[in-house]
Amino acid sequence: METKINFSGRSIQYTEDEIACVVQAMRDAEPLTQGRYMRAFEEKFATYQGVAKNSCYTTCNGCAALEMSAQLCDFNPGDEFVIPSHTFTASCYPYIKHGGRPVFADIDLKTRVVTAKTIEAALTPKTKVVVVVHLYGFAADMPEIVDLCRQKNLLLIEDTAQAIGAAIDGQKAGSFGDHAIFSFHSHKNLTTLGEGGMLYVKDEHKAKLVPLLRHNGHCPYNFDQEDYWKPAMGNVDLPSYNDRTYLPSNYSLGEIECALGAKMLDRIDQINAEKRARALKFIDALSDFPELEFHRVDTERHNYHLLACRMTSGPKKRDLFMRTIYEEYGVKCVVQYIPLHRYDFYQKLGFGTANTPNADLFFDTMISFPFQHWMGEDDLAYLLDATRSVMKKIS
Repeated sequence: METKINFSGRSIQYTEDEIACVVQAMRDAEPLTQGRYMRAFEEKFATYQGVAKNSCYTTCNGCAALEMSAQLCDFNPGDEFVIPSHTFTASCYPYIKHGGRPVFADIDLKTRVVTAKTIEAALTPKTKVVVVVHLYGFAADMPEIVDLCRQKNLLLIEDTAQAIGAAIDGQKAGSFGDHAIFSFHSHKNLTTLGEGGMLYVKDEHKAKLVPLLRHNGHCPYNFDQEDYWKPAMGNVDLPSYNDRTYLPSNYSLGEIECALGAKMLDRIDQINAEKRARALKFIDALSDFPELEFHRVDTERHNYHLLACRMTSGPKKRDLFMRTIYEEYGVKCVVQYIPLHRYDFYQKLGFGTANTPNADLFFDTMISFPFQHWMGEDDLAYLLDATRSVMKKIS
């Protein structure tokens, strides 16, 4: 069967204004990285998030933001971090690279994200950091999680890669924790030409380290240069804080991408609202098939980056559904996010053990539907009709 609706790696079609913004930046950006478009995007993003002006920093992708976040955790030997087993692998391995040992927390079966209760069950005396992932676009219960982390004196990190614009009582996901990361990958609701990311750091002293970490340790000299060329255009130094030193990298995002990101902030709320409305329409139209268990949220707490459900009748029925809808209708659904402890990578590192029954059950029965923002009404109607027809056939 020819694929009629693919699970595309591209979420957004750019508007003419966004294309013109990119063209203009191509013409006048000087330099093409680390310039005025970067600074404008960072300031506009911080305003959108409702956080301090100098707390958000663009990165070449979300994983680069995670790498710097992990560096700033200051892990000591034996320190642990709690993280959901049900997430994309990039949420986890940067913290291992920088000295942390993962302890996997379970998810709530309905919301598919961690809760204060599932996090607390995973805490040990060695826990230093908690990483909360706002998966599928839904913001986890941050007020309760913040309270728990404050009680336990734990560093709190939000992986907001999929949840830009999601909010709890008006406060944006990614503004509750000590650090937060965002991704502007081509599959996200806000995307900067394929890759891009942002790192938020709440502590103003650690935030000042980020420009050095991001761009090769480059910084001004701490003295006035009599001649601008001596000893060179700028210094390279070793970022340090509280007797810790940090080796830098190059995680910079180009000016063209920054110009587009700033422009797309103008319509991210519209994109989120449109995806949420479509998701609710789709979910409600399938309410007579309770075997398809969706997570229905009609507020800004969910941006519906992805549209996923669980086949409550089990993995065999899930596989039959996916096989049938593809072979007979050309609709490519996918299964996402193998629980991390089931990957060869984590097992070989000695992190193959987890008590996460909900994460395992959800993965074994989940279906993620094609749900790109650019899909037209005809595509969505076809997807809905195909889903209903297959469910009738296999029930």
